[in-house]
Parts: sequence; C-alpha cells; structure tokens
Amino acid sequence: MTLIFFIRSSTVDVSNYYIKDIQGTSGRLDVISRCVLAALTNDNNIEKNIQIWAFLDKYGTFVFDSNTFNSDTFPKNEILLTDYFVDFIKKKGNKKYTVNPLDSIKCSNLDIFEAIKKFIKKKFQIFVLNESGIGFSKIFMDMDSKRNLLFIVGDQSGELINSKELKELNLTNLSLGNQSYLASSTIRLIKLNLSLLI
Repeated sequence: MTLIFFIRSSTVDVSNYYIKDIQGTSGRLDVISRCVLAALTNDNNIEKNIQIWAFLDKYGTFVFDSNTFNSDTFPKNEILLTDYFVDFIKKKGNKKYTVNPLDSIKCSNLDIFEAIKKFIKKKFQIFVLNESGIGFSKIFMDMDSKRNLLFIVGDQSGELINSKELKELNLTNLSLGNQSYLASSTIRLIKLNLSLLI
C-alpha cells in the first residue's frame, strides 16, 4: 500500500527567511515542515511507501517520498528540516549547504487539481479531510488494506476544501470528529488508524 498526503499553502514565502524566526519570516513554512515530519517519520525513523506533496503557490510542487531519503541523514526536527527545505527551494540562487539531505525531493509542474486527477486515473482511493465529512470509523470498516490511499489535508485558510474545483471531483469527505486538529496531528491520527487496519 502506498500512502500519500496532499497539503497546500498560499502563504509560504522564503524571500526574507531567517532561521531564528521561522514562523514570522517564512509565511508559515513551519506548518509544512511539521506535516512532512508527521507523514514520513515514526519514532525517529523514516517509514516506507509514504509520500507528502507540498503545493506551495509561490514556488511549485514538492514531492517528499519516504523511499528516497536516508534515515540516518534525514533532518528529523522541524528547524533543521525547514532550513534544508528553504535551501532546496533556493537551489537556483545562493545555496547554504553543499550537501543537502533533501536533494531527493522531486519537483512537479502539476497543480493540486491536476495531481488529484492523475491519482484518480491511477485508481487511488482518495479522501478529503473535512470536519463535516463522513465519520472515519464508518469508512475505516470498508477500507481495503491493499488499496493505495490519498488524503487531501487542505490548506491553512480552508479555501481548498470548500473550493468549487474540489467539490466537482465528487471525492469522499472524511471526518476525524468534531474537534479541529492541526494538519500535522491529522496526519498522525490517520497513520495511527491505518496501522490498525494493516
């Protein structure tokens, strides 16, 4: 089974990035870094067959594939991961690191809707994380542990989840409950529930 998460940000901007004030100078790239760590790691190890796609409006699409990273060198804390990621984003300009453990990130020209359509064609089971969706426990019972899964986590504003383009794709809306969770916590909860299925 391949597990993929999609997350989007219209706010990330690293033009004034400063490592001592990541939240204030990166347009909340720290949120993306937290999600990457939640998706790819468990108990300080890199997991297998997991991807997280970060759709950054100002910089393009970045695909983190757990199978392409070295568990020994992968930055497993938010500050270091963010610093390496900024370096990767700026790779055409002044690079800070000669060797970057994130150099295996793949860049894509697909926007989020094109990417979703691509995975629909690949027969992935796709879910949109939405508080008003169907309860996870109901869907969980019908999940096929051999099926490839894609979860659309959304963006900070909620605009993606409520967009006309996404609604027109008629995907299953999935809820983890009435409580609002941070995107990174949502990813961890999904992985925890899926580990019970497998």
